[in-house]
Amino acid sequence: MPLPLIGLTTSRFNSSAGIPMVGTTEPYVQSVLAAGGIPILIPTGLALDQVTALADVLNGIIFTGGGDISISRYNGRPHERVSEVDELRDELEINLAQLAAGSAKPFLGICRGAQVVNVALGGSLYSDIADHFGKSVRHDYYPIMRRDYLAHPVGLQPGSRLAQIMGSEQVEVNSLHHQAVQDVARGLTASGRSPDGLVEGLELEGHPFGIAVQWHPEWLQAHQPMRDLFKAFVAAAGSQPARKRKDR
Repeated sequence: MPLPLIGLTTSRFNSSAGIPMVGTTEPYVQSVLAAGGIPILIPTGLALDQVTALADVLNGIIFTGGGDISISRYNGRPHERVSEVDELRDELEINLAQLAAGSAKPFLGICRGAQVVNVALGGSLYSDIADHFGKSVRHDYYPIMRRDYLAHPVGLQPGSRLAQIMGSEQVEVNSLHHQAVQDVARGLTASGRSPDGLVEGLELEGHPFGIAVQWHPEWLQAHQPMRDLFKAFVAAAGSQPARKRKDR
């Protein structure tokens, strides 16, 4: 059986020499490989028909972390900390999330990716957690701590897909974000929350595998539950073959 092709969304940035680049951090790639998938980088700037064509041949999609989503996408409140906005990336990922949600295409949203999924389906975000939600739990630990630092627990909804995959109703996670889900989009269920009540896990009702998490499991592969999350996603992708495209 062919190994499932897993699309990874990417960021645009300049190298230290000022050369324009497209890519993502290697832990995403290594996590997919270790789980039995083949990672495929999805460049920003694709037209809608190109996004649709690519989605047809992928077995699953990971919406990766990165800069903030434009507040115009969810009628958000302006904040000085909103940064690294890339309108082209927003457009591509929102279109791709809507395609994945409207089909049987397995997807996994991570950090920004969880926010993209929520916004794509009509939800909103706190444009800055500390100012617009509260400071009882710190969420923006990067760059003051290592990316694999376990910052706080997340309680998982009993019986949820996340709780089943991770084998527990509580997991310790890293926390590298200053934005998060505010209003949960219709069709999504909040299946994980941090101690302050902030949404940390989302699941798409009735979908073969539509899961998003606010933490970064790709940096926590030393922990079995985080490896299990990638394994479950890749297994679901492998059981949902991409549509074969006809020659023209």
